[in-house]
Amino acid sequence: MIIQSTLSPESSAFQSRLQRLFDLAAEKVRLLDRNWDPSRGSPVFTVEGRYTARGWTEWTQGFQFGMPLLVFDATGDAAMLELGRSRTVERMAPHLTHTGVHDHGFNNVSTYGNLLRLMNEGRIEENAWERRFYELALKVSGAVQAARWSRIHGGGGYIYSFNGPHSLFVDTIRSLRALAVSHRLGHALMGENDGRISLLGRLIEHARATARYSVYYGEGRDHYDVRGRVAHESVFNTNDGRYRCPNSQQGYSPFSTWTRGLAWAMLGFAEQLEFLETLPEEELAEFGGKAEIRAEWRKAAQATCDFYIENTAADGIPYWDTGAPHLEKLGDWRSRPSDPFNPCEPVDSSAAAIAAQGLMRLGRHLGDDRYFRAGLTVLETLLGEPYLSTSADHEGLILHSVYHRPNGWDRMPDSSRVPRGESSMWGDYHALEAALYARRLADGSPYLAFYRAAGQ
Repeated sequence: MIIQSTLSPESSAFQSRLQRLFDLAAEKVRLLDRNWDPSRGSPVFTVEGRYTARGWTEWTQGFQFGMPLLVFDATGDAAMLELGRSRTVERMAPHLTHTGVHDHGFNNVSTYGNLLRLMNEGRIEENAWERRFYELALKVSGAVQAARWSRIHGGGGYIYSFNGPHSLFVDTIRSLRALAVSHRLGHALMGENDGRISLLGRLIEHARATARYSVYYGEGRDHYDVRGRVAHESVFNTNDGRYRCPNSQQGYSPFSTWTRGLAWAMLGFAEQLEFLETLPEEELAEFGGKAEIRAEWRKAAQATCDFYIENTAADGIPYWDTGAPHLEKLGDWRSRPSDPFNPCEPVDSSAAAIAAQGLMRLGRHLGDDRYFRAGLTVLETLLGEPYLSTSADHEGLILHSVYHRPNGWDRMPDSSRVPRGESSMWGDYHALEAALYARRLADGSPYLAFYRAAGQ
């Protein structure tokens, strides 16, 4: 990746491109809301420019209704606020008590969390009962997510994925936002015999498990131990809690890096580092103290961000997996801009949208301009052709996203064997969130952070 050192979120050219993104997003939100039949479930990804459902888990509806809230945040468009708020009230309740998924941070912090944050910032009118409604939703969501728990031999544990109690997904590091907000709202998970279980404790233990088992550091853990490489899934023996092996559900192999999983780790650890600094030392003493937690999470964040920078095309867009079997046919692909139209392997713009924000946040947190400019470079690429979807007939916002390459779920146009030209709910949402983050930094608005839903 070639980092563009002169990029600035304050420049008029960059701000103009951000505004174009928000304007297009408003059009896409309205188009999807008109076209979508809620009885089909949640929109997931597009096929020939039209959003479709995929019955795996309902993890994308929060992005659908979170997008208009982000557009309102950026533009003040009251119609976008009303759409996001009314759809959240009408359709998001089942996600609050969904015990079968690891996706509460995706669904509920993107909707109820954004709404409460906007109220806390004075962007929407204060209403006591509305506030209590959002707070109750977020309290419940965090506790329900934390109850999905497996223990690790020797101590600690993790929120297990929808695959079952043996499975730790790297994705879930970003869903920890649900536990963080619920904890900051004063909530806890109540267990057997009225045992009070700390949501902060489970957040820290899950993040530690992710750092120790999902992320590699080049320290000889196995034959394929490369610093910053990420395993999508970590498998444990549920009888004794011992770690067994890496695995991958959506990547090419357990020993290569699925780049969207890498991006989830980048953003998840960066956000949790920011959240950690808002906590008093005495609240962290029983978990090893702030310094110890910070060091472990920073190690994971820097390793993954460095790996992304080193293993991404020159313009900051990654191919879907760093070990994809036909990637070598592209030659020195790291030194050239990404090519979504190549005949060998697809890019994944959704991984880029997630990673851009992770890089910017980590750069700001560490005061490291290299990471921050890397994030801006990725975002700059997404804001233009061939990634920005400008067609009025295409419901997606960011093109060339990949969902599940091994399962063959992504549309391959014409006679091509490579998916391209389609969008995803998570890619569209995270591009908007990264853009809003950059805009707020530029105009001096309150810092965009998920934990502001709890008033901090």
